[in-house]
Amino acid sequence: MKPVIAIVGRPNVGKSTLFNRMTKSRDAIVADFAGLTRDRHYGDGRIGDREFIVVDTGGFEPTSDSGIVKEMAKQTRQAVAEADAVIFVVDIRAGLSAQDHDIARYLRTVGKTVLIAANKAEGMVDSPLLGEFYELGMGEPHPISSAHGQGIRSLTEAALAHFDFVDEEPETEEGSPIRLAVAGRPNVGKSTLINTWLGEERLVAFDMPGTTRDAITVPFERNGQKFELIDTAGLRRKGKVFEAIEKFSVVKTLQAIADANVVLLLLDATQGVSEQDAHIAGYILESGRAVVIAVNKWDAVDDYQKQLLQRSIEQRLAFLKFAPVMNISAIKRQGLGPVWKAIADAHASATRKMPTPVLTRLLLEAVEHQTPQRAGMFRPKLRYAHQGGMNPPIVVVHGNSLEHVTDAYKRFLEGRIREHFKLTGTPLRIEMRSGKNPFDGKG
Repeated sequence: MKPVIAIVGRPNVGKSTLFNRMTKSRDAIVADFAGLTRDRHYGDGRIGDREFIVVDTGGFEPTSDSGIVKEMAKQTRQAVAEADAVIFVVDIRAGLSAQDHDIARYLRTVGKTVLIAANKAEGMVDSPLLGEFYELGMGEPHPISSAHGQGIRSLTEAALAHFDFVDEEPETEEGSPIRLAVAGRPNVGKSTLINTWLGEERLVAFDMPGTTRDAITVPFERNGQKFELIDTAGLRRKGKVFEAIEKFSVVKTLQAIADANVVLLLLDATQGVSEQDAHIAGYILESGRAVVIAVNKWDAVDDYQKQLLQRSIEQRLAFLKFAPVMNISAIKRQGLGPVWKAIADAHASATRKMPTPVLTRLLLEAVEHQTPQRAGMFRPKLRYAHQGGMNPPIVVVHGNSLEHVTDAYKRFLEGRIREHFKLTGTPLRIEMRSGKNPFDGKG
Protein backbone atom coordinates (compact mmCIF):
# COMPACT_ATOMS: atom_id res chain seq x y z
CA MET A 1 0.00 0.00 0.00
CA LYS A 2 1.14 3.54 -0.72
CA PRO A 3 2.35 5.45 2.34
CA VAL A 4 0.29 8.46 3.39
CA ILE A 5 1.76 11.86 4.31
CA ALA A 6 -0.51 14.41 6.03
CA ILE A 7 0.33 18.13 5.93
CA VAL A 8 -0.81 20.05 9.02
CA GLY A 9 -0.28 23.49 10.50
CA ARG A 10 -2.06 26.68 11.43
CA PRO A 11 -3.76 28.77 8.72
CA ASN A 12 -1.75 30.63 6.07
CA VAL A 13 1.61 28.94 6.57
CA GLY A 14 1.64 27.54 3.00
CA LYS A 15 0.22 24.03 3.42
CA SER A 16 -1.73 24.03 0.14
CA THR A 17 1.25 25.36 -1.82
CA LEU A 18 3.36 22.55 -0.37
CA PHE A 19 0.60 20.07 -1.29
CA ASN A 20 0.65 21.32 -4.89
CA ARG A 21 4.46 21.00 -5.01
CA MET A 22 4.41 17.44 -3.63
CA THR A 23 1.67 16.32 -6.03
CA LYS A 24 3.11 18.42 -8.88
CA SER A 25 -0.49 19.64 -9.29
CA ARG A 26 -1.27 16.62 -11.39
CA ASP A 27 -4.72 16.06 -12.83
CA ALA A 28 -4.77 12.82 -10.83
CA ILE A 29 -5.58 14.77 -7.70
CA VAL A 30 -8.73 13.45 -6.12
CA ALA A 31 -9.89 16.82 -4.90
CA ASP A 32 -12.64 17.56 -2.38
CA PHE A 33 -14.98 14.67 -1.73
CA ALA A 34 -18.08 16.82 -1.43
CA GLY A 35 -19.68 16.91 1.99
CA LEU A 36 -17.16 14.51 3.41
CA THR A 37 -13.73 16.08 3.38
CA ARG A 38 -14.65 19.69 3.83
CA ASP A 39 -11.07 20.58 4.64
CA ARG A 40 -9.09 17.66 3.27
CA HIS A 41 -7.61 17.21 -0.19
CA TYR A 42 -5.99 14.04 -1.47
CA GLY A 43 -3.36 13.76 -4.16
CA ASP A 44 -0.80 11.37 -5.60
CA GLY A 45 2.91 12.12 -5.29
CA ARG A 46 5.92 10.39 -6.75
CA ILE A 47 9.68 10.54 -6.26
CA GLY A 48 11.45 8.23 -8.72
CA ASP A 49 9.68 4.88 -8.43
CA ARG A 50 8.24 5.66 -5.01
CA GLU A 51 4.58 6.61 -4.94
CA PHE A 52 2.68 8.05 -2.00
CA ILE A 53 -0.58 9.80 -1.09
CA VAL A 54 -0.56 13.37 0.24
CA VAL A 55 -3.36 14.77 2.41
CA ASP A 56 -3.78 18.53 2.74
CA THR A 57 -5.75 19.68 5.79
CA GLY A 58 -7.44 22.88 6.87
CA GLY A 59 -5.70 25.13 9.36
CA PHE A 60 -5.87 24.42 13.10
CA GLU A 61 -7.92 27.19 14.71
CA PRO A 62 -7.76 27.35 18.50
CA THR A 63 -10.64 29.05 20.28
CA SER A 64 -10.68 31.14 23.43
CA ASP A 65 -12.84 28.58 25.23
CA SER A 66 -10.66 25.50 25.01
CA GLY A 67 -7.40 24.08 23.79
CA ILE A 68 -6.50 23.16 20.24
CA VAL A 69 -6.94 19.42 20.81
CA LYS A 70 -10.60 19.76 21.80
CA GLU A 71 -11.52 22.19 19.06
CA MET A 72 -9.35 20.79 16.29
CA ALA A 73 -11.36 20.04 13.17
CA LYS A 74 -12.55 16.45 13.12
CA GLN A 75 -11.39 16.11 9.51
CA THR A 76 -7.85 17.14 10.41
CA ARG A 77 -7.71 14.61 13.23
CA GLN A 78 -8.92 11.98 10.78
CA ALA A 79 -6.15 12.93 8.32
CA VAL A 80 -3.49 12.56 11.03
CA ALA A 81 -4.98 9.22 12.11
CA GLU A 82 -4.82 7.92 8.53
CA ALA A 83 -1.26 9.13 7.92
CA ASP A 84 1.98 7.22 8.19
CA ALA A 85 4.01 10.44 8.47
CA VAL A 86 3.03 14.03 9.29
CA ILE A 87 4.64 17.20 7.93
CA PHE A 88 4.05 20.04 10.40
CA VAL A 89 4.37 23.34 8.49
CA VAL A 90 5.49 26.48 10.35
CA ASP A 91 6.28 29.98 9.09
CA ILE A 92 9.94 30.94 9.64
CA ARG A 93 9.25 34.63 8.99
CA ALA A 94 6.36 34.85 11.46
CA GLY A 95 8.29 32.80 14.05
CA LEU A 96 6.98 30.37 16.62
CA SER A 97 3.44 31.03 17.87
CA ALA A 98 1.25 29.75 20.69
CA GLN A 99 -0.81 27.87 18.08
CA ASP A 100 2.32 26.06 16.90
CA HIS A 101 2.99 24.94 20.48
CA ASP A 102 -0.62 23.67 20.77
CA ILE A 103 -0.36 21.71 17.51
CA ALA A 104 3.02 20.24 18.53
CA ARG A 105 1.55 19.14 21.86
CA TYR A 106 -1.21 17.29 20.01
CA LEU A 107 1.14 15.71 17.46
CA ARG A 108 3.37 14.35 20.23
CA THR A 109 0.42 12.26 21.44
CA VAL A 110 -0.34 10.51 18.14
CA GLY A 111 2.83 8.40 17.91
CA LYS A 112 3.52 9.21 14.25
CA THR A 113 6.70 10.26 12.44
CA VAL A 114 6.53 14.08 12.46
CA LEU A 115 8.78 16.40 10.45
CA ILE A 116 8.86 20.16 10.91
CA ALA A 117 8.88 22.14 7.64
CA ALA A 118 9.96 25.76 8.19
CA ASN A 119 8.29 27.38 5.18
CA LYS A 120 9.04 30.71 3.46
CA ALA A 121 12.76 30.10 4.07
CA GLU A 122 14.01 31.22 0.65
CA GLY A 123 17.50 32.63 1.20
CA MET A 124 17.36 31.67 4.91
CA VAL A 125 18.73 28.10 4.90
CA ASP A 126 21.36 28.96 7.53
CA SER A 127 19.28 31.55 9.35
CA PRO A 128 19.48 31.61 13.18
CA LEU A 129 15.68 32.00 13.09
CA LEU A 130 15.49 28.22 12.49
CA GLY A 131 16.85 27.68 15.99
CA GLU A 132 13.66 28.59 17.83
CA PHE A 133 11.74 25.69 16.21
CA TYR A 134 13.93 23.21 18.13
CA GLU A 135 11.78 24.28 21.11
CA LEU A 136 8.97 22.10 19.74
CA GLY A 137 11.04 19.01 20.58
CA MET A 138 10.46 17.37 17.19
CA GLY A 139 13.98 17.25 15.83
CA GLU A 140 15.68 19.36 13.22
CA PRO A 141 13.44 21.72 11.21
CA HIS A 142 13.64 21.43 7.41
CA PRO A 143 13.94 24.86 5.77
CA ILE A 144 11.76 24.93 2.64
CA SER A 145 10.10 27.36 0.25
CA SER A 146 6.84 25.96 -1.09
CA ALA A 147 6.40 28.96 -3.36
CA HIS A 148 9.84 28.54 -4.96
CA GLY A 149 10.08 24.73 -4.71
CA GLN A 150 13.21 24.77 -2.54
CA GLY A 151 13.91 21.87 -0.14
CA ILE A 152 10.73 20.00 -1.10
CA ARG A 153 12.47 16.89 -2.41
CA SER A 154 14.72 16.41 0.63
CA LEU A 155 11.72 16.98 2.94
CA THR A 156 9.67 14.36 1.07
CA GLU A 157 12.55 11.88 1.09
CA ALA A 158 12.92 12.37 4.85
CA ALA A 159 9.18 11.68 5.29
CA LEU A 160 9.48 8.49 3.20
CA ALA A 161 12.76 7.31 4.75
CA HIS A 162 11.07 4.79 7.07
CA PHE A 163 9.14 2.93 4.38
CA ASP A 164 10.21 -0.15 2.48
CA PHE A 165 9.00 0.24 -1.07
CA VAL A 166 8.30 -2.96 -2.95
CA ASP A 167 6.84 -3.45 -6.39
CA GLU A 168 3.13 -3.43 -5.61
CA GLU A 169 1.76 -3.83 -9.11
CA PRO A 170 -1.18 -6.21 -8.65
CA GLU A 171 -0.35 -9.80 -9.48
CA THR A 172 -1.71 -11.15 -12.71
CA GLU A 173 -0.28 -14.67 -12.72
CA GLU A 174 -2.64 -17.39 -13.83
CA GLY A 175 -4.22 -19.12 -10.87
CA SER A 176 -3.54 -16.29 -8.41
CA PRO A 177 -6.60 -14.79 -6.69
CA ILE A 178 -8.41 -11.86 -8.30
CA ARG A 179 -7.96 -8.91 -5.95
CA LEU A 180 -11.33 -7.16 -5.80
CA ALA A 181 -12.03 -3.76 -4.19
CA VAL A 182 -15.58 -2.54 -3.59
CA ALA A 183 -15.55 1.26 -3.75
CA GLY A 184 -18.28 3.84 -3.37
CA ARG A 185 -19.69 6.61 -1.25
CA PRO A 186 -20.93 5.98 2.29
CA ASN A 187 -24.33 4.33 2.57
CA VAL A 188 -24.51 2.99 -0.99
CA GLY A 189 -24.65 -0.54 0.43
CA LYS A 190 -21.03 -1.74 0.33
CA SER A 191 -21.33 -3.46 3.70
CA THR A 192 -24.66 -5.06 2.81
CA LEU A 193 -23.21 -6.39 -0.43
CA ILE A 194 -20.07 -7.77 1.26
CA ASN A 195 -22.12 -9.44 3.99
CA THR A 196 -24.46 -10.91 1.38
CA TRP A 197 -21.50 -12.34 -0.54
CA LEU A 198 -19.83 -13.80 2.53
CA GLY A 199 -23.08 -15.22 3.88
CA GLU A 200 -24.29 -16.52 0.55
CA GLU A 201 -21.09 -18.34 -0.28
CA ARG A 202 -20.74 -19.85 3.23
CA LEU A 203 -17.04 -19.09 3.26
CA VAL A 204 -14.45 -19.16 5.98
CA ALA A 205 -12.91 -15.70 6.03
CA PHE A 206 -10.13 -14.35 8.21
CA ASP A 207 -8.24 -11.15 8.88
CA MET A 208 -4.99 -10.46 7.07
CA PRO A 209 -3.55 -7.29 8.61
CA GLY A 210 -1.69 -5.23 6.05
CA THR A 211 -0.69 -1.79 7.20
CA THR A 212 -0.73 0.41 10.25
CA ARG A 213 -4.30 1.28 9.33
CA ASP A 214 -5.12 -2.42 9.56
CA ALA A 215 -6.46 -2.66 6.03
CA ILE A 216 -7.59 -6.25 5.64
CA THR A 217 -8.27 -8.64 2.80
CA VAL A 218 -10.86 -11.38 2.95
CA PRO A 219 -9.99 -14.47 0.89
CA PHE A 220 -12.90 -16.42 -0.53
CA GLU A 221 -13.75 -18.71 -3.42
CA ARG A 222 -16.69 -18.90 -5.81
CA ASN A 223 -17.23 -21.65 -8.38
CA GLY A 224 -13.55 -22.59 -8.19
CA GLN A 225 -12.30 -19.01 -8.73
CA LYS A 226 -10.32 -17.55 -5.83
CA PHE A 227 -10.85 -13.92 -4.87
CA GLU A 228 -9.37 -11.54 -2.30
CA LEU A 229 -11.82 -8.88 -1.20
CA ILE A 230 -9.96 -5.71 -0.22
CA ASP A 231 -11.79 -3.98 2.58
CA THR A 232 -12.95 -0.41 2.00
CA ALA A 233 -16.15 -0.65 4.01
CA GLY A 234 -14.63 -1.02 7.46
CA LEU A 235 -15.05 -4.80 7.60
CA ARG A 236 -14.03 -6.17 11.00
CA ARG A 237 -14.33 -9.55 12.66
CA LYS A 238 -16.54 -9.78 15.75
CA GLY A 239 -15.91 -13.16 17.31
CA LYS A 240 -16.24 -15.61 14.44
CA VAL A 241 -18.76 -13.48 12.55
CA PHE A 242 -17.85 -10.63 10.24
CA GLU A 243 -19.46 -7.35 11.07
CA ALA A 244 -19.40 -4.70 8.39
CA ILE A 245 -19.45 -1.15 9.69
CA GLU A 246 -20.26 1.53 7.13
CA LYS A 247 -17.25 3.70 7.72
CA PHE A 248 -15.65 5.72 4.96
CA SER A 249 -11.97 6.41 4.79
CA VAL A 250 -10.86 8.12 1.59
CA VAL A 251 -7.26 6.97 2.07
CA LYS A 252 -8.33 3.37 2.52
CA THR A 253 -10.42 3.57 -0.66
CA LEU A 254 -7.57 5.09 -2.71
CA GLN A 255 -5.14 2.45 -1.45
CA ALA A 256 -7.60 -0.39 -2.05
CA ILE A 257 -8.13 0.79 -5.65
CA ALA A 258 -4.37 0.97 -6.27
CA ASP A 259 -3.93 -2.51 -4.75
CA ALA A 260 -6.76 -4.21 -6.68
CA ASN A 261 -6.97 -6.06 -10.00
CA VAL A 262 -10.65 -5.19 -10.40
CA VAL A 263 -12.73 -2.45 -8.74
CA LEU A 264 -16.49 -2.76 -8.28
CA LEU A 265 -17.80 0.83 -8.23
CA LEU A 266 -21.08 0.79 -6.32
CA LEU A 267 -23.66 3.52 -7.07
CA ASP A 268 -26.95 4.20 -5.29
CA ALA A 269 -29.95 4.16 -7.65
CA THR A 270 -31.93 6.38 -5.29
CA GLN A 271 -29.18 9.06 -5.19
CA GLY A 272 -27.97 9.17 -8.79
CA VAL A 273 -24.36 9.85 -9.82
CA SER A 274 -22.78 12.39 -7.47
CA GLU A 275 -19.62 14.49 -7.78
CA GLN A 276 -18.03 12.12 -5.28
CA ASP A 277 -18.86 9.08 -7.47
CA ALA A 278 -17.19 10.85 -10.40
CA HIS A 279 -14.07 11.58 -8.29
CA ILE A 280 -13.75 7.92 -7.26
CA ALA A 281 -14.35 6.81 -10.87
CA GLY A 282 -11.63 9.23 -12.05
CA TYR A 283 -9.16 7.75 -9.59
CA ILE A 284 -9.99 4.21 -10.76
CA LEU A 285 -9.30 5.27 -14.37
CA GLU A 286 -6.07 7.07 -13.39
CA SER A 287 -4.92 3.92 -11.58
CA GLY A 288 -5.57 1.86 -14.73
CA ARG A 289 -7.75 -0.65 -12.92
CA ALA A 290 -10.38 -2.89 -14.50
CA VAL A 291 -13.80 -1.74 -13.33
CA VAL A 292 -17.40 -2.93 -13.14
CA ILE A 293 -20.16 -0.47 -12.24
CA ALA A 294 -22.96 -1.87 -10.06
CA VAL A 295 -26.09 0.19 -9.42
CA ASN A 296 -27.48 -0.88 -6.05
CA LYS A 297 -31.09 -0.43 -4.82
CA TRP A 298 -32.29 -0.78 -8.43
CA ASP A 299 -35.53 -2.28 -7.14
CA ALA A 300 -36.27 0.91 -5.15
CA VAL A 301 -36.71 3.27 -8.14
CA ASP A 302 -39.44 3.60 -10.79
CA ASP A 303 -39.01 3.46 -14.58
CA TYR A 304 -38.62 7.24 -14.97
CA GLN A 305 -35.88 7.36 -12.32
CA LYS A 306 -34.15 4.41 -14.02
CA GLN A 307 -34.04 6.31 -17.33
CA LEU A 308 -32.66 9.44 -15.61
CA LEU A 309 -30.02 7.34 -13.86
CA GLN A 310 -28.89 5.64 -17.07
CA ARG A 311 -28.54 9.06 -18.75
CA SER A 312 -26.65 10.37 -15.72
CA ILE A 313 -24.16 7.44 -15.86
CA GLU A 314 -23.63 7.99 -19.60
CA GLN A 315 -22.92 11.70 -19.08
CA ARG A 316 -21.05 11.93 -15.77
CA LEU A 317 -19.09 8.69 -16.13
CA ALA A 318 -18.56 8.92 -19.90
CA PHE A 319 -14.84 8.24 -19.41
CA LEU A 320 -15.77 4.75 -18.07
CA LYS A 321 -17.87 3.81 -21.08
CA PHE A 322 -15.87 0.58 -21.43
CA ALA A 323 -17.16 -0.59 -18.01
CA PRO A 324 -20.23 -2.87 -17.87
CA VAL A 325 -23.13 -1.46 -15.82
CA MET A 326 -24.97 -4.03 -13.68
CA ASN A 327 -28.24 -3.40 -11.84
CA ILE A 328 -28.50 -5.12 -8.46
CA SER A 329 -30.20 -5.19 -5.10
CA ALA A 330 -27.77 -6.30 -2.41
CA ILE A 331 -30.43 -6.58 0.25
CA LYS A 332 -32.72 -8.75 -1.95
CA ARG A 333 -29.78 -10.64 -3.49
CA GLN A 334 -30.90 -9.76 -7.01
CA GLY A 335 -28.52 -9.57 -9.99
CA LEU A 336 -25.43 -10.74 -8.08
CA GLY A 337 -24.62 -13.69 -10.37
CA PRO A 338 -24.04 -11.54 -13.49
CA VAL A 339 -21.82 -9.20 -11.43
CA TRP A 340 -19.40 -12.07 -10.74
CA LYS A 341 -19.26 -12.90 -14.46
CA ALA A 342 -18.59 -9.23 -15.28
CA ILE A 343 -15.77 -9.12 -12.67
CA ALA A 344 -14.17 -12.28 -14.11
CA ASP A 345 -14.50 -10.91 -17.69
CA ALA A 346 -12.98 -7.56 -16.70
CA HIS A 347 -10.01 -9.32 -15.04
CA ALA A 348 -9.53 -11.60 -18.06
CA SER A 349 -9.56 -8.54 -20.36
CA ALA A 350 -7.08 -6.63 -18.18
CA THR A 351 -4.62 -9.55 -18.30
CA ARG A 352 -5.23 -10.68 -21.90
CA LYS A 353 -2.17 -11.53 -23.99
CA MET A 354 -2.14 -9.79 -27.36
CA PRO A 355 0.39 -11.33 -29.78
CA THR A 356 2.54 -8.90 -31.79
CA PRO A 357 1.62 -10.37 -35.22
CA VAL A 358 -2.11 -10.01 -34.45
CA LEU A 359 -1.72 -6.43 -33.16
CA THR A 360 0.37 -5.45 -36.18
CA ARG A 361 -2.17 -6.97 -38.56
CA LEU A 362 -5.00 -5.08 -36.79
CA LEU A 363 -2.97 -1.87 -37.01
CA LEU A 364 -2.26 -2.20 -40.74
CA GLU A 365 -5.90 -3.13 -41.47
CA ALA A 366 -7.02 -0.04 -39.52
CA VAL A 367 -4.66 2.19 -41.54
CA GLU A 368 -5.96 0.63 -44.78
CA HIS A 369 -9.51 1.34 -43.65
CA GLN A 370 -8.77 4.90 -42.54
CA THR A 371 -5.40 6.63 -42.85
CA PRO A 372 -4.31 9.03 -40.10
CA GLN A 373 -4.76 12.72 -40.82
CA ARG A 374 -1.87 14.58 -42.44
CA ALA A 375 -0.18 17.22 -40.26
CA GLY A 376 1.43 19.83 -42.54
CA MET A 377 4.06 18.07 -44.65
CA PHE A 378 3.91 14.91 -42.59
CA ARG A 379 1.51 12.03 -42.53
CA PRO A 380 2.05 9.70 -39.57
CA LYS A 381 3.24 6.26 -40.71
CA LEU A 382 2.23 3.40 -38.40
CA ARG A 383 4.48 0.37 -38.93
CA TYR A 384 3.93 -2.24 -36.21
CA ALA A 385 2.48 -2.70 -32.71
CA HIS A 386 3.20 -4.85 -29.67
CA GLN A 387 1.88 -5.25 -26.14
CA GLY A 388 3.71 -3.08 -23.62
CA GLY A 389 2.02 -4.20 -20.39
CA MET A 390 -1.02 -5.65 -18.64
CA ASN A 391 -3.50 -4.48 -16.05
CA PRO A 392 -4.13 -2.13 -17.80
CA PRO A 393 -3.26 -3.48 -21.26
CA ILE A 394 -0.84 -1.16 -23.07
CA VAL A 395 -0.36 -1.28 -26.84
CA VAL A 396 2.82 0.36 -28.15
CA VAL A 397 2.69 1.53 -31.78
CA HIS A 398 5.95 2.17 -33.65
CA GLY A 399 6.40 4.29 -36.76
CA ASN A 400 7.30 7.78 -37.97
CA SER A 401 5.81 11.20 -37.15
CA LEU A 402 3.50 9.55 -34.61
CA GLU A 403 3.39 12.70 -32.48
CA HIS A 404 0.90 13.98 -35.09
CA VAL A 405 -1.58 11.12 -34.52
CA THR A 406 -4.79 12.69 -33.21
CA ASP A 407 -6.71 11.58 -30.11
CA ALA A 408 -9.66 10.75 -32.38
CA TYR A 409 -7.49 8.36 -34.39
CA LYS A 410 -6.18 6.73 -31.19
CA ARG A 411 -9.80 6.16 -30.14
CA PHE A 412 -10.47 4.60 -33.58
CA LEU A 413 -7.52 2.20 -33.08
CA GLU A 414 -8.64 1.45 -29.52
CA GLY A 415 -12.13 0.54 -30.76
CA ARG A 416 -10.77 -1.95 -33.29
CA ILE A 417 -8.38 -3.56 -30.78
CA ARG A 418 -11.15 -3.80 -28.15
CA GLU A 419 -13.53 -5.39 -30.65
CA HIS A 420 -11.00 -8.01 -31.82
CA PHE A 421 -9.80 -9.06 -28.36
CA LYS A 422 -13.27 -8.61 -26.80
CA LEU A 423 -11.89 -6.31 -24.10
CA THR A 424 -14.51 -5.28 -21.57
CA GLY A 425 -14.26 -3.50 -18.24
CA THR A 426 -10.62 -2.46 -18.62
CA PRO A 427 -8.97 0.75 -19.78
CA LEU A 428 -6.70 0.32 -22.81
CA ARG A 429 -3.71 2.60 -23.24
CA ILE A 430 -2.11 3.28 -26.61
CA GLU A 431 1.42 4.69 -26.69
CA MET A 432 2.99 6.11 -29.86
CA ARG A 433 6.75 5.76 -30.35
CA SER A 434 8.35 7.45 -33.32
CA GLY A 435 11.59 6.24 -34.86
CA LYS A 436 14.33 8.85 -35.32
CA ASN A 437 14.06 10.65 -38.64
CA PRO A 438 17.45 10.30 -40.39
CA PHE A 439 16.82 13.55 -42.33
CA ASP A 440 15.96 15.58 -39.24
CA GLY A 441 18.07 18.73 -39.03
CA LYS A 442 19.46 18.39 -42.55
CA GLY A 443 18.75 21.32 -44.84
